[in-house]
Amino acid sequence: MDHRELLEAVRAGVLSVDDGLEKLRRLDADDLGFAQIDHHRTLRKGFPEVVYCEGKAPEQSAAILLRLWEVGTGPVLGTRAQPEVYQLVSQQVPEFSYHPLSRTLLLRRNVPVAQGRILMACAGTSDLPVLEEAQLTAELMGAQVQTLTDVGVAGLHRLLAHLQDLYRARVLVVIAGMEGALPSVIAGLVDKPVIAVPTSIGYGTNFQGLTPLLSMLNTCASGVGVVNIDNGFGAGYLAALINQLGESQ
Repeated sequence: MDHRELLEAVRAGVLSVDDGLEKLRRLDADDLGFAQIDHHRTLRKGFPEVVYCEGKAPEQSAAILLRLWEVGTGPVLGTRAQPEVYQLVSQQVPEFSYHPLSRTLLLRRNVPVAQGRILMACAGTSDLPVLEEAQLTAELMGAQVQTLTDVGVAGLHRLLAHLQDLYRARVLVVIAGMEGALPSVIAGLVDKPVIAVPTSIGYGTNFQGLTPLLSMLNTCASGVGVVNIDNGFGAGYLAALINQLGESQ
């Protein structure tokens, strides 16, 4: 039950005022002992709290995800999730799905109708886990996403064959490891925002993503913003917000 449904239930007499107040307290912050769940985030941000599962025990991640499912009415998203987390939540809620490539766990519930156009491109096949995390995040937020894979600068003709797709996008997410050149190339071709994502893919002097991160921050192309290394979720979320701005005009 979300805030609107709760208030409607109080007005209709289905819930007493005291019961409504108690539920409101839980909607603001839900104390599980090891986690404080921010159920109020949907009201503030338009999208529920997302669970970063890496570093948590599978039982902890599963408990948080299941509480978000129980209390909320929108989608549920967990990133960097172990298969054990999916096994735990799917036993109780079979509607959860798991994407092992990006280690993303999600429940599609009341997802907005797909709108706009986000283009996500990655330089190499090894970057696909980050691309999939970005894609699933943006789609869960109601974005229409097109993907281009393995279009890095070592074979530029592969990218140039899709120029019309680049031009039609409202916002672009460009993912690259190695030296991280692809966002600069694409940003020099389009008049839309480019979100650059460095990945930890590459040989020794890639320095686990530091080299492409610095390359992207030092780009000479205009209109590029950079998120953290391997942060597909952050890129997908930001792209979806920019995409929504286009719908509100």
